[in-house]
Amino acid sequence: MMQALDGLWDKICENVRRGISPDAFQRWFAPARLVETGEDTLTLAVPNSIQQLWIESNYATLLQDAIILTLGDRRAVKFRVEMTAPVISRVPETAGGGVGSVGSDLFDVRGSGGAGSEAGRGVAVSAGSRAAGTAGSVGSVGSVGSASTLGEGTGGFNARYVFENFVVGSSNQFAHAAALAVAENPARIYNPLFIHGGVGLGKTHLMQAIGHHIVAHRKKARVIYISSEQFTNEFIDAIQQGTLPKFRRRYRQADVLLIDDVQFFAGKERSQDEFFHTFNALFDGHRQIVMTSDRPPSEMQKLEARLVSRFEWGIAAEMQVPDVETRTAILRKKMAQLQVTLPDDVVRFLAERISNNVRRLEGSLMRLASFVSLSREKLTQPRVEELLRDLLQEDARNQVTIDKIQRVVAEHYDVRLADMTSKRRPACIAFPRQVAMALARDLTRASYSEIGAAFGGRDHGTVMHACKLITARTAEDPKIRSVIMLLESRLKA
Repeated sequence: MMQALDGLWDKICENVRRGISPDAFQRWFAPARLVETGEDTLTLAVPNSIQQLWIESNYATLLQDAIILTLGDRRAVKFRVEMTAPVISRVPETAGGGVGSVGSDLFDVRGSGGAGSEAGRGVAVSAGSRAAGTAGSVGSVGSVGSASTLGEGTGGFNARYVFENFVVGSSNQFAHAAALAVAENPARIYNPLFIHGGVGLGKTHLMQAIGHHIVAHRKKARVIYISSEQFTNEFIDAIQQGTLPKFRRRYRQADVLLIDDVQFFAGKERSQDEFFHTFNALFDGHRQIVMTSDRPPSEMQKLEARLVSRFEWGIAAEMQVPDVETRTAILRKKMAQLQVTLPDDVVRFLAERISNNVRRLEGSLMRLASFVSLSREKLTQPRVEELLRDLLQEDARNQVTIDKIQRVVAEHYDVRLADMTSKRRPACIAFPRQVAMALARDLTRASYSEIGAAFGGRDHGTVMHACKLITARTAEDPKIRSVIMLLESRLKA
């Protein structure tokens, strides 16, 4: 039996090699073994959770293509983490932006079948197969690129995207609370729910967490998760193939529709029209609709006014860039899942230096953890910076500075840049200056004293007063709150 499995795995690996470099194949696929086959599944044994997560995150499509070429049809791939001798391999110069090695005196990585072995991107979850928040020791890679329907089969849900794995902070507290309320009472509160924010802040995580929760607690619910791009592509295919009635039944009879990145409907008139009628059918039928976007409905361009209006029927929840404390908590949560231990100074370094994108923050941790699991040599602090050089440079380019804040605020309020640092105090100048101070406190790591120095040598008490004033005015006045949100989006762009 094992010989047959080994032979089948060898054939699959032959097809994998065609789409991957020799070094990458040796590093990620050579240690894996095919240990079980089913009618529609294959189970791979890997030496640790890092190996599983990396294959799922980077090679899910490649692996599925190789399976189709070998077997003639698609199979869900499950993983089994088996404790074996550590896999040691020197990482080439092209990996991780540098070369080096890791010693156990700086990092401690333990492969296990616990929380760190959850499935990664592109995970298929059968309806009712996983209670919300439960991380099993076997994950599965399913088909990616088509709508995921839970409650009737399998699809592209990510098994790690559950509420229990979401780190709540001041930047996302409201969005999390709204998502949880929807998950517990679909179509009874916050319908539609519109989650918006920048790239990599966890919008998709919250959306899929809603899906997982509903499937776990409502076994018969039909939950569909799809991106706006996939919706458009399926709509076009339905027109060409004459299957439009079937397409409409599928989406308009769903109990919950989760649709990602609705900003990509912009400029696509027929798709907008189709989604408009789908939205109406679901809303009138008291079915839950959840959408995500990179901006609030009012700022979406090239969308029909009637569609924007419907997006605003329920509630819009913004997700902002997390603060240092939340980023640190995210890293520690991820470390627990990966069974990785990093020194506090390294965690603090990552949390402080990578600030604009949670996905990039987790990616940096994955890169270090993967490097650790494959090398025994010592890794110094300069080596950490070298391994993450590209990520750190990219984040630095997007870094918000006090100078940038002063320029953007001055331009918005049509005052001179020099007024940001002058001693003049008329209201038309003082208020924009206070807004800039408050933004500097929220969006940079500068202290009150440092901010005061950058605004013409003002003391820290003046800056504290400005921050408290703007916080109070923002809470009281929706117009000011809207302006602050607009300025933040411009600064983070």
